[in-house]
Amino acid sequence: MIAELGLAALWLAAALAAMQMAAGFMTLRVEGPTELAKLIRPAAMVQGVLVTLSFAALVWLFAVTDLSVKLVAANSHSMKPLIFKIAGAWGNHEGSMLLWVMVMGLAGALIAAAERRLPERTMNATLAAQGVVSLGFYAFLLLSSNPFERLPVPAAEGMGLNPLLQDIGLAFHPPTLYLGYVGLSVAFSFAVGALLTRQVTPEFARAMRPWVLGAWVLLTVGITAGSYWAYYELGWGGWWFWDPVENASLMPWLAATALLHSVSVLASRDALRTWTIMLGVVAFSMSMVGTFLVRSGILTSVHAFAVDPERGTFILGLLSLFIGGALLLFALRASTISEGARFAIASREGALVFNNVMLSAILAIVLLGTLYPLLTEAFDVRVSVGPPYFNPVGAIFAVPMLLVMAVGPLLRWRQDRPERIGKEAALFAALVLAALLLFGLLVEIALLPLLGLALGFGLAIASLMPLRGRRLARTPLATWGMVVAHFGIAVALLGMASESAFSVERLAAVGEGDGTTVGPWTVVLEAVEPVAGPNWTALQGRMAVSYDGGTPTTVAPQARNFWAPPQQTTESALVTRWNGQLYAVIGDRAPDGRWQLRLWWKPFVPLIWLGGLLVALGGVLALLGRLLTDLRNRRLAARIAERRAEREALA
Repeated sequence: MIAELGLAALWLAAALAAMQMAAGFMTLRVEGPTELAKLIRPAAMVQGVLVTLSFAALVWLFAVTDLSVKLVAANSHSMKPLIFKIAGAWGNHEGSMLLWVMVMGLAGALIAAAERRLPERTMNATLAAQGVVSLGFYAFLLLSSNPFERLPVPAAEGMGLNPLLQDIGLAFHPPTLYLGYVGLSVAFSFAVGALLTRQVTPEFARAMRPWVLGAWVLLTVGITAGSYWAYYELGWGGWWFWDPVENASLMPWLAATALLHSVSVLASRDALRTWTIMLGVVAFSMSMVGTFLVRSGILTSVHAFAVDPERGTFILGLLSLFIGGALLLFALRASTISEGARFAIASREGALVFNNVMLSAILAIVLLGTLYPLLTEAFDVRVSVGPPYFNPVGAIFAVPMLLVMAVGPLLRWRQDRPERIGKEAALFAALVLAALLLFGLLVEIALLPLLGLALGFGLAIASLMPLRGRRLARTPLATWGMVVAHFGIAVALLGMASESAFSVERLAAVGEGDGTTVGPWTVVLEAVEPVAGPNWTALQGRMAVSYDGGTPTTVAPQARNFWAPPQQTTESALVTRWNGQLYAVIGDRAPDGRWQLRLWWKPFVPLIWLGGLLVALGGVLALLGRLLTDLRNRRLAARIAERRAEREALA
């Protein structure tokens, strides 16, 4: 009964999305308020409630392991821990798409309930565009990927969730990414609504900005969490592999970063109107491309959902409809968008435009490197595109972007003289050159890590310069957000460069009681013992590890065997110090009785994820600052209106 109720709620939500879409577009053909317009906001709000009930029903079916539901039987098991039963609701194709449409429905409901800054026609057009996107995904779920389909006969036992997904990180990583993707769908709907009504104004940008900021923060957290999960779970010792599905989440983030800066300039300075609309379309386009790559079945990846090509074709059709239609609308209406306020090249707006161009170039590089092997494979030619392409080619654009990012926030709006910030620019250049010379002379290091270390040190100091001369207690939260986010980029860059430059790897075969070394660490394998979990067994290596002759610490890497479904996974052991991490993996037993160990010493590698969290924190501070400012402005406007009304009444 729960499954049928969930399916019924999904159908009703789809019907309301169709009503929202039709009513929204029909009101655009009529000037002034209409009775039809009164249906749009309630339809969006009720739709959000219904699709939330539908997703809650699916979570309940997984929590109780209802094996009469095909999706539960294929992706769960009665002996799984409860947290992974619940996470299994979105750890599969159909459930993750239902999560997607639920968040989209809630976003539409929130816009309909709370947004009052836009003109009514633009709001109706925005909700109509949101209805189009939602209806496409409802159709995909109901016609191609029904999550509530029943089995003719209930299964005796479930097949279980992919063991790689049975990790606490994967319980939270996909939802954060989906929240980010859906935030970009809202930005897309705002952009389409503004194009339809030709009202690309600062008010439109101020309504759009919180959604872009929120989506960007969530994408940042999702990518950071996903990187750390892959690092400790897969056992290969790396934090980024340029896997196509990793790229599928990076591409929307790059576009969203450019969009975030453009929409902020439009909201504050009434400039970059065309840039903002174009990037709103591109950012959601990249999330759709990522969805197609992950769910079409054309990729082989631990992150990808292996689904049949028919559903991939459906998604490709949606992608063509949404993005093709939006780009056509942009081409037809772009000439009608007024230019907005002018600015000089030597200005903060000019620096932001330059960095947007650099981000767009990096996005194109990642997109090309991701799709090229798929295109060549269609002609029976297998090509691998990895770090030798992405790292140096991306650096061509990333390095000048970081240089401009260091000094851009110091420039004035509209117009400035570069010599005014000459001292700050000279300090940044001196820091970068000093780091280049120091590391270049003292350590044998490759060019890209050397540039990363030098730019990281310089940018860390430069990111704090906008605070110079300010009263810190009175500095706006949005400014703090910018400073923290830019400082986070510098911290992450230092971690990436250090990991690449200074990591030490050790492959060893040792017997129980024997030891080996890696970097400053001594590792002794004390014993290998069998252990058991709720739905797995493992061989666990008990190791005593000591840093530079200090007090030993015990760690216990595992080689796990799951039985539903049968699969072996690696559970690495990590020891974190202020200056890096020891990473230990236990492998197979050799014929002579020794055990294979794979060990890494990775100096300062935690800075990568610390930097990612700082970037996200900067976004949160900026979002809070913008929301508080908007709230204060609304209260001030309300007080002014009240006083005006009182004066008129007295008159």
